[in-house]
Amino acid sequence: MTDVLDGVRDHYRSPGLTERLKTALMALGPEDQRLTPGQLGALDQFHTRGLAATAELAKLAGITADTSVLDVGSGVGGPARFLAATYGCRVTGVDLSEPFVDAARYLTERTGQSGQVSFQTASALELPFDDGRFEAVLLQHVAMNISDRARLYREIRRVLKTGGRFATFDVVSNGGEPHYPVPWARTPGTSFLLTAAVTRETIEPAGFRALVWQDDSEAAKAWIVQLRASGPPPSPNLGVVMGPDFAQLSANLGRNLMEGRLGILTAVFEAASINT
Repeated sequence: MTDVLDGVRDHYRSPGLTERLKTALMALGPEDQRLTPGQLGALDQFHTRGLAATAELAKLAGITADTSVLDVGSGVGGPARFLAATYGCRVTGVDLSEPFVDAARYLTERTGQSGQVSFQTASALELPFDDGRFEAVLLQHVAMNISDRARLYREIRRVLKTGGRFATFDVVSNGGEPHYPVPWARTPGTSFLLTAAVTRETIEPAGFRALVWQDDSEAAKAWIVQLRASGPPPSPNLGVVMGPDFAQLSANLGRNLMEGRLGILTAVFEAASINT
């Protein structure tokens, strides 16, 4: 398990990330200029369909101003900042990558949201929170890096209040071997894909009841087609975060989706009573 986590950390190590972000963001204004979460959308929504997917998942999860939210695998904090700005809720993010957490804090300072959104370095398998702390947990394009899925989902259930919502938006296997590298793994050694059916079979025994279950693969394919038609993304973009080979990683994700090797799953679960 330690070797796997070290491999995932290495994939997302990204040394000097905050300094690169500072340089890239000069295109939007001086260092003391406050930015909006929307201005950062091209570089901080690290998942298929970007900001639109986060917005849809939050709506399906029923998030409101009173919802305490945990974003597991929060990256550089884009979804957390979007949720706080859109709904007025408090959001906590956790990520295994310390450079990502540092960058998330910096970007949150730039948007003036540090009093509402916080981040810390932690493993999704050992969340540093009391039982029943949150009313909603989001997991977007994270589980593919985690081999012990049963433990992941049990830990998410532990920190959720009974009746709380677990919303996941993830890449799933359709049975074919993916072309590597991809955004979450440069080799198969840190990629642990499950089919949609096995994902559900692993989540529900952890104490969850499905409320929403939908295959969003076609929407993801349409997004890929649109990206290809629109040409290279404007700067700053996700290449700043993931490095110079991000174009290849992204292209392979698109190829895998278009060839049907991978699919996209959107699902929302309710945290059932532990005694049932």
